[in-house]
Amino acid sequence: MREGVAAALRLARGAALPDALDTGDPAAWLELDEGVRAVEWSGPPAARGGWERSAGERALLTALTAGDPLSDARLAVALCHGDGRVRHRALGRVAGRPALLPLVVVRCTDWAQPVRARARDRLTEALDAVTAAPLAPLIRRLGDRHRGDFAMGLLDDVLRRAPRERLAPLLASGDRAVRRFAYGLAVEEGSLSPAELARAAARDDDAVVQTLCADAALTAITHGTAAEVLDALLGARSPQARSAGVTALRRLGRPDRAVDFLADRSALVRACARYVLRQHGTDPLSWYRARCAEAADPVLPPGAAIGLAECGTRADAALLWPLLDHPAPGVRARAVAGLRTLDVTDVRRMWRLLDDPAPGVVREATLALLPSAAGLPEQELVPRLDPARPRWERVSAWRLLNAHGRSYAYGRP
Repeated sequence: MREGVAAALRLARGAALPDALDTGDPAAWLELDEGVRAVEWSGPPAARGGWERSAGERALLTALTAGDPLSDARLAVALCHGDGRVRHRALGRVAGRPALLPLVVVRCTDWAQPVRARARDRLTEALDAVTAAPLAPLIRRLGDRHRGDFAMGLLDDVLRRAPRERLAPLLASGDRAVRRFAYGLAVEEGSLSPAELARAAARDDDAVVQTLCADAALTAITHGTAAEVLDALLGARSPQARSAGVTALRRLGRPDRAVDFLADRSALVRACARYVLRQHGTDPLSWYRARCAEAADPVLPPGAAIGLAECGTRADAALLWPLLDHPAPGVRARAVAGLRTLDVTDVRRMWRLLDDPAPGVVREATLALLPSAAGLPEQELVPRLDPARPRWERVSAWRLLNAHGRSYAYGRP
């Protein structure tokens, strides 16, 4: 609201529209709409922060009534005016002014029916394949408001009829809701190939887009596109995309590739890989046991240790204990996590890991020791709260002392 008021005052003092607010930010238009009405149009000029009714509002209303020329800045103020009759008149002057289209979109949700109806007529006239992309973030934001469905429906209709390249800016929009809308439209219209959808699933950082695009890519996959689709999904940073690709290996008859994901960093992907292999008669547990039996293997993936615990038995703890001395911090941390998953804890062995140089190992060892905190030596935990110690060691000590039943607030990191 404060930014909207400031923008309204700048406009009233003669600033051009791009100088008064960030015209590319949907929130700035909504704040301006509220800010204009928040400014007091009556009362002493000092209380109005310099908004002079006699020179400002009255001149604006006179110009609107008489049909005098108005700048985009002054017309923007009129479009946000608290009097519906002023907003209605202002909408009659917006034709051919693309800079004011965002406020026309806002007025499509206006509480006054005549204003709303005129704004919708103006937007119907102005919205096309060119203007749709820059207005989409604002229309999408207003789509969740009461009466916001009209502009959303109009946007949907325009984009469905627009050339494919007009959708491209929306697919790359920084607004997550806009990307979801655009990809949903692209999937429905079939405007993206399976390979393009797979790359989008691998590239986008939004889980909804990842799932939508991955599912659509796998639904439309063909023999000729299978290799490209799978390469994109299986190589994705996102666990959602990778898991979709791994699961698809079963349907495509390529279960052998699932072995490469048994030690994936994501639990979801590991579970999908095990599922695919079991469906084709392969027991993944033997693979995990064979890998973890090589405790000195310098390239042992951390996921192998936790994967063994996820599908193994308590007897498999014998393979995890030696991994607590593995040179890779990730392997040590996942081995501790695996022992905790198997509900196997040796306090003495876990205690020494509280001095491990890797924060991740200390964190996992702390979690493993929490159930036994009451039996830990308090006199050895308190010195670990020393501010000179690394932060992760102090966090560990504080958590264990807290679980011990002691309060050491002064020692909080």
